[in-house]
Amino acid sequence: MNQQKIPATVITGFLGAGKTTMIRNLLQNTGGKKIALIINEFGDLGVDGDVLKGCGAENCTEDDIIELTNGCICCTVADDFIPTMTKLLERDARPDHIVIETSGLALPQPLVAAFNWPDIRTQVTVDGVITVVDSAAVAAGRFADDHDAVNAARAEDASLDHDNPIEELFEDQLTCADLIVLNKTDLLDTAGIAGVRAEVSSRTHRRPTMIEAKNGDVPAAVLLGLGVGTEEDIANRKSHHELEHEDGAPHDHDEFDSFVVELGAVADPNAFIEKLKGVIAEHDVLRLKGFVDVPGKPMRLQIQAVGSRIDQYFDRAWISGEARATRLVVIGLHDMDQAIVRGAIEALV
Repeated sequence: MNQQKIPATVITGFLGAGKTTMIRNLLQNTGGKKIALIINEFGDLGVDGDVLKGCGAENCTEDDIIELTNGCICCTVADDFIPTMTKLLERDARPDHIVIETSGLALPQPLVAAFNWPDIRTQVTVDGVITVVDSAAVAAGRFADDHDAVNAARAEDASLDHDNPIEELFEDQLTCADLIVLNKTDLLDTAGIAGVRAEVSSRTHRRPTMIEAKNGDVPAAVLLGLGVGTEEDIANRKSHHELEHEDGAPHDHDEFDSFVVELGAVADPNAFIEKLKGVIAEHDVLRLKGFVDVPGKPMRLQIQAVGSRIDQYFDRAWISGEARATRLVVIGLHDMDQAIVRGAIEALV
């Protein structure tokens, strides 16, 4: 067995930051390296894996792409991640590099710590943690509370417990980063980008390298080969949860929820998407993604929504024998009324 440690890159970032697009670009430009990819999604509908399997990368075949969709990887390290890594390392043809895309709701810290497990530590090292940031969402204040208003409310009611799970998770993902990719900078002007840089820098006591990107287009040479060995420094990157629960209380995702909406064919996708923007805004849906069946079209339409921004494109042809359908995964905060949101979406077709 080759005793040289295999480098692993952890790619994290909040829902809709552009992780999958960046990985797709990476897989198509690896310079001959054989890549194994582990994808974790929050919810039961695996969309990202399907997108990446169709990217046509010669050095990352469908057999090299492993999907984990039955739980958030930071909460299922022992049950899902460790067995997956063990099977991957037992292969005769071991990868040159492992890339792990976490769920947009995942804390990267528990995942990085798992690389210190004895059976993994001797064979794999964390080349680096890359946090992808939706620059436009930061500029719009998506991750920021009005702290003056919060402090004023606390002054009125000392028992008020106000924790913004989105804000804390955003900061945790930044705190663990070795490289921060400010994605979607094409949606901002120079002043806007400068503001995002300042905001992101203020959210972590660490000072990782920060670069800008458009459409997740970052050279493989920039993303791979950081050589950090992040697992050795995990104690300096504690999350809010770790700092608040030094007793080792388990992390959970009770703050967030997801469900899948299944629909029939959508005759007018443009009208459907315009109406969908209204549903997303009214019910504060964090993320929506999936596939749409458009009658008369041989290809399926993929839609990716972050807030009211919705991207659409035909990604691949429907496979012979594959049931054509519209399937969308909806992610929001735990108090989202699933029945109302589901009904609102179903009423659009």
